[in-house]
Amino acid sequence: MFQLDLKAIHTGASATNKEDAIRQVAAALTAAGNVSAAYVDGMLVRETQTSTYLGNGIAIPHGTTDTRDLVLETGVQVFQFPQGIAWGEDQTAYVAIGIAARSDEHLALLRQLTHVLSDDSVAEQLKSTTSAEVLRSILMGEKLDAEFKFDNSLIALDVAAGDLMTLQALNAGRLQQAGAVDASFVSSVISGQPLNLGQGIWLNDSTVGNLCSAVAVSRVANAFDVAGEKAAMLITVAVTDDQPLKVLNYLSDLLISQKAERLLNADATGVLALLTSEVDEQANVLTAEFTVRNEHGLHARPGTALVSVIKQYNSDITVTNLDGSGKPANGRSLMKVVALGVKKGHRLRFTASGDDAQQALHAIEEAIAAGLGEGAA
Repeated sequence: MFQLDLKAIHTGASATNKEDAIRQVAAALTAAGNVSAAYVDGMLVRETQTSTYLGNGIAIPHGTTDTRDLVLETGVQVFQFPQGIAWGEDQTAYVAIGIAARSDEHLALLRQLTHVLSDDSVAEQLKSTTSAEVLRSILMGEKLDAEFKFDNSLIALDVAAGDLMTLQALNAGRLQQAGAVDASFVSSVISGQPLNLGQGIWLNDSTVGNLCSAVAVSRVANAFDVAGEKAAMLITVAVTDDQPLKVLNYLSDLLISQKAERLLNADATGVLALLTSEVDEQANVLTAEFTVRNEHGLHARPGTALVSVIKQYNSDITVTNLDGSGKPANGRSLMKVVALGVKKGHRLRFTASGDDAQQALHAIEEAIAAGLGEGAA
C-alpha cells in the first residue's frame, strides 16, 4: 500500500487560479525529486485534454502519458486550498493531489485514495482540517470505519452440498480467511441453526468472533430439503457496524417482492449487484461485457471519456470490473469508475436499465473500441 509522507502534505495553501495551483503542485513534486522540472508542462496540457477533477472537491492533477519519461520516482504531493479553486464547469477543488507515476503504479494509488474520497463526509474533513496529521490519516483510511468485506471472493456458486452445515462451514471459513472473523465465530455459526427466510434463502450470524463487517454467500448446485423447506442459498453475516444492514435491506426487498429467484439464477457478479445496489427488475435491463485495451487502463482521461459517454443517456448504468473486486459502480461517477482499478485487459460488465439502454451499450462499446480518447490499441 502506498504510504503518504507528512512532508508531502501542504495545508492552508492558496492559489489565484487552477494554473497557479497546478504549478505549485508541480514545483513540490520537482523539489521532492519525483519529476523533472518540465513535468509541469505535461500537467497543464493534461488539463486542456480533460479535467482532472474527480468530485467531492477533489482534483488529481498529473501529467500526460507523453511526459512519463520525466517521472523520476513515483510520488504524491497533496495541497489543501481551503478557499477553493475553480476547476472548470462550476467545479471547485479544495484538495489537489498531484500524482507522478512511471507506469500503472498510479492506478493502485488512485484506487486507494478514491476509496477514501468517495465518502462525502471525508471530503468535508479534507476541506476544513488544519492539521497535516489529520489530513494524512484521512487519506490513508485510518479515520474511516473498518472496511466492509463483500466481493466475488466471498461468493461461492454451484456448491456440491446437500446440507446446511456444509454451507455454514464454507461461509465461515471464507470469512475467517478474509480476516473478518475468528475461530469462535466459526465454531458458533457451524453449531447453530440458520434462519429460514423463505424462497430457498437462509441466513446466519454470530454474536461472538466478529472482527469486521463482512458477508459470505454460498449457493448450491441443486436445492435440497430441510425439514420440508427448500434450501438453495446461505448468507452468513459478520457484524461490527451498520454496513451489513444495506445488504440485508436489499435482501429483504427481494424477499418481500417475491424476487429471491433472481439471486438463485444470477452469476457471482449479479448476486453481488443484487445485494449491494438497486437493480431494475424490468425487461429492458441489458448487460454487455467489453475489454479495456488502453495501455494504462482507466486512468483519469479515459475514465472521463467513458463517464462522458454514459452521461449522454438517461438509463441507469453500472460498471463492474470482472477482473477486480466485482462490485458494481455508478457509471456516472468518475471517482467510482477510476476506483475500480481497471488495467489493460480487464473485462468490464455494463448493466443498463432504461428506455435507451441498448443505444447506451452500443455507444459504450464503440467508445471503448476507439480507445476512450487515446486511440485504439
